[in-house]
Amino acid sequence: MSNALAIAHVTQALALLIETNLPPDIDIAVKVEPRKPPADPPAEPTITVFLYQVTPNTSQRNTDLPTRAADGTLVRRAAAPLDLHYLISAYGEEAELVGQRLIGSVVRTLHEIPILPKDIIELAGERAHLSGSNLAEAAQRVRFTPNVMDIDETSKLWGMLHQTPYTLSVVYQAALVFIDGREVPVPGKPVERHEVRVLPFGAPGAPVPPKLPEAGERPALGSGGAEPPAESGSAEPPDSGREADTPVVKAAPAKAPDKAPDKGPVKGPVKAAAKAPAKAAAKAPARGRRTATAKKAAGKSSAEETKDAGGRAGGAEDTEN
Repeated sequence: MSNALAIAHVTQALALLIETNLPPDIDIAVKVEPRKPPADPPAEPTITVFLYQVTPNTSQRNTDLPTRAADGTLVRRAAAPLDLHYLISAYGEEAELVGQRLIGSVVRTLHEIPILPKDIIELAGERAHLSGSNLAEAAQRVRFTPNVMDIDETSKLWGMLHQTPYTLSVVYQAALVFIDGREVPVPGKPVERHEVRVLPFGAPGAPVPPKLPEAGERPALGSGGAEPPAESGSAEPPDSGREADTPVVKAAPAKAPDKAPDKGPVKGPVKAAAKAPAKAAAKAPARGRRTATAKKAAGKSSAEETKDAGGRAGGAEDTEN
């Protein structure tokens, strides 16, 4: 947390950070000033650090909502999280590309040292106008991130600077800067007495132990228990009146009967009629096996009678011949 001087302190520290990291790449004298771009471009090499916008931080703006208790007592100091937007411009001799060389040094410095160092903050705080700042004691460090601005945004930004010619510049965002309130919250009351009570079950004031179900006891349906579902292979349905202790008998799966032997003379519809009861018996449950067996026997008898009738008819034709 910082006081109201945090914004100006960050601007001064940013200018000092750029100035201390210019050599050895830049071997000329350069002035670094925390001001807006001048209307008349300076003749000597110059870098301007201009804070053109201050916005609330979107991720931390609602973290300090419960600052007061129900009776209005302050329980936590309010803090305003802010983002600072900087326009860094460079001026110099165009024939020697001084402005481009200065912008390259600025980009290298802020990319290599994106977090504002504590020693730079302390050195910038030695200015007389920043003597009361406590930015160096803040737990949250300020981080610089480059921003991308298209032609439309750039023209609007430089249009706000009345009669200021455009020059090569970069835009950076500084986050996160906290500005806390001046009111001191009321400290919480200390614990006056520590009391620990240990009571056995059954003593006056002791909690009642939970009742555990006995061995073999089925939980009641009213207390959240559920009746166990009936097995799919049981011989009787669940509501047939069977007692709870009666074991469940599973029916054995029905086996398909052996294939009836193919008799030579039996052909056509008679043979299909003989195989139909066998297929029906394979699909029928165990309780219908007796009916299927009777049908199978009836089919065999019909086939034998047909065979005998055919044999007698053949013998009569031989006799007549």
